[in-house]
Amino acid sequence: MIPSSIEESVIYPIANPRSIAFFGASNNFTAMGTGIMGSILSFGYKGTLYPIHPREETVQGIQAFKQVSDLDNTPDLAFIVLPTKIVCQTLEACGQKGIRHAIIVSAGFNEVGGDGKALQNKLTAIADKYGIRFLGPNCIGVVNSHLNLNATFLPYDASKGFIGMASQSGSFITQMFSYLARLGIGFSTGFSVGNEASVDIVDCMEYLGACPHTKVIALYIESIRRGRAFIEAARAIIPHKPIVAFYVGGSEEGGKAGLSHTGALAGPDPLYNGVFRQSGIIRARSIEEMFDFCYALGASPPAPGNRVIIQTHSGGPGAVAADACGRNGIKLPSLSPDTLDKLKPFVPHTGSVANPVDLTFTKNPLDFFQTIPGILLADENTDGLLVYFLASTGMIQVALKGMGVPEDQVEEQANTLITQQAHAMANLQKNSPKPIIGYSFLTRNDSMLIQALQDADMVILPSPERAARAMWALTEYKQLREKIHRAG
Repeated sequence: MIPSSIEESVIYPIANPRSIAFFGASNNFTAMGTGIMGSILSFGYKGTLYPIHPREETVQGIQAFKQVSDLDNTPDLAFIVLPTKIVCQTLEACGQKGIRHAIIVSAGFNEVGGDGKALQNKLTAIADKYGIRFLGPNCIGVVNSHLNLNATFLPYDASKGFIGMASQSGSFITQMFSYLARLGIGFSTGFSVGNEASVDIVDCMEYLGACPHTKVIALYIESIRRGRAFIEAARAIIPHKPIVAFYVGGSEEGGKAGLSHTGALAGPDPLYNGVFRQSGIIRARSIEEMFDFCYALGASPPAPGNRVIIQTHSGGPGAVAADACGRNGIKLPSLSPDTLDKLKPFVPHTGSVANPVDLTFTKNPLDFFQTIPGILLADENTDGLLVYFLASTGMIQVALKGMGVPEDQVEEQANTLITQQAHAMANLQKNSPKPIIGYSFLTRNDSMLIQALQDADMVILPSPERAARAMWALTEYKQLREKIHRAG
């Protein structure tokens, strides 16, 4: 059941702890627990940390306590990174102290079978005895960028984002921090669920469905343990937020990997395709595509239909985008007579007003970012716009020099122009019910224009094929949402 407010979620204290009892950190900086506690401190967590250590008086400059029972207060959360053999007794001590939420990073439980399975059963019995809900075991933690909480082992260098994620792979979330940063986006909250002995992917979906910072939900799935609850949760969320899933257990090899990874039992691809379709979830074909879809769905309005105009000033990237659209069921309509008339003053004789609209160049640098896309979006025959961006920072500076701008003013004027261009297109998207998806072979690291566009909340992807697929996801979400609505 989706909570009416995020505070009502049964796992709210796991992602929003006011205080944490931390087991497994020390002054030995090679220890995993030390690294995770260091991540919490370096990201600027504003809550209270209580390191629990049997010998150290301070841990990373913070007063330590020999045992959790020594604390004057009861923390919201216990974070456990200890040898497997003492995890159960540690959770017991937390329960006796009154702690009701935990994250257990330690591995060696159900995923290894045998004695590990029995040990996980003991762990859950202790949790049930005290009413404890816990993430893990065999997980990597949680990140809540809007709380400045990064309880994982890698530094968080992405933005305070809008993608909420639940992952059945431990370190997968942390490895995506830098990847998302290169796209100018980030997580709102990310959960590594591990073996799902207590908190599972459905619990995380329900939390993210109520999270005000989350605009789209990403799922990395190796198996679904509570099928009916999964479908019901997804169908309750889809009318308000899109969900994108990447499932890795459909092949024999992927299923074996999942079993050894988290002890998950996978199922055949056709079965999961049916579950996702019934749930209203968009299935991604790769990790890259999952985040492409989330990027577009979180930053753009759904496409009203599947008719798209391509705007470019280079023929090749326009043609590749057209081909990619065709392969994904996206139509390229002809421009209406009214649109053609409005475009005439802005298209040079070397340009083409077929679809793709290949401008080759524009006299006014802002026309490409404001007037022309505005005309194209207003066409009654289109539901969205794909735009190719070519100009690098160097190209803009060379053009300004050619226009006679003094050398000592080129950099400043280039920065001003780039800012104007980015804001013009961002305002266009903000006021349009139709999506604009950009693509470029440049990245934010080598083009101030791409960085400025992404920082202005424009979706810019690294290839025409990926941009076309993202546009498909926008059309697919609208159809799935309408299907869920009709079904009641």
